[in-house]
Amino acid sequence: MSQFVKGRMKKFLKEHKLTFGTWISLTDSDVVDMLGHVGFDWFVFDTEHSPLNTPIIQKLIQPLSGTEVSPLIRVAWNDPVLIKLALDIGAEGIVVPWVNTVEDAVKAVKACRYPPYGIRGFGPRRAAAYGLDPTYAKRANENIAVIVQIETEEAIKNAVDILKVDGVDAYFIGPYDLSCSLGIPGEFESEKFKNAIDSVLKAGKQADKPGGIWTDDPQTAVKRIKQGFKMIDLSGDIGILLRAAKEWLDIVKKEI
Repeated sequence: MSQFVKGRMKKFLKEHKLTFGTWISLTDSDVVDMLGHVGFDWFVFDTEHSPLNTPIIQKLIQPLSGTEVSPLIRVAWNDPVLIKLALDIGAEGIVVPWVNTVEDAVKAVKACRYPPYGIRGFGPRRAAAYGLDPTYAKRANENIAVIVQIETEEAIKNAVDILKVDGVDAYFIGPYDLSCSLGIPGEFESEKFKNAIDSVLKAGKQADKPGGIWTDDPQTAVKRIKQGFKMIDLSGDIGILLRAAKEWLDIVKKEI
């Protein structure tokens, strides 16, 4: 019996393996199916800033069953109900936005765990192959990756304690939200932003938790890798499409 939730992402994070992924926000499964064969390690299906919802994502995840891509879901909020729905359709990990305190981190972890370690209600549907995978409930607590987003000034101040929370597997930085919170929107080369990044990287090393970050070009991706980030987001489906289309168009226009 094949398993939908194999714990690949959890293993990657535990080993601090360098991985690459992208953000999915378009609603067509052909996009996921196509990108699933490129060589990415993971996709984050975004419900915070896109029209994706539970029934749409369940259909989008299905093409990944025959690949080595780990499906992750960013929930719209640190809400046990939203997390439960995301896990029940087969997410191998949850990305939780706006985790600013230890209490926020504990809440996220508990929402991803079945009792006695958490509060997740039982009803895994696709995650358990619709009941055909009897092993899911026993291994779910060990297989689900919990990734907290550090994206505010408050979270930066509390990063050391947040990342020490048992059950938090990694952190992810959204540069735009973080820069906005710091009062310097989009100023990624400012000392204030660089210091914030360094502070979180240091906290991650103390807690032995790997970090992820969004990038929108290859040069920035390489820079972040050299800084020590392990979970590298290479833009998103929209960014990839637009960049490729613009590059083609620019090349052709230069030749005529």
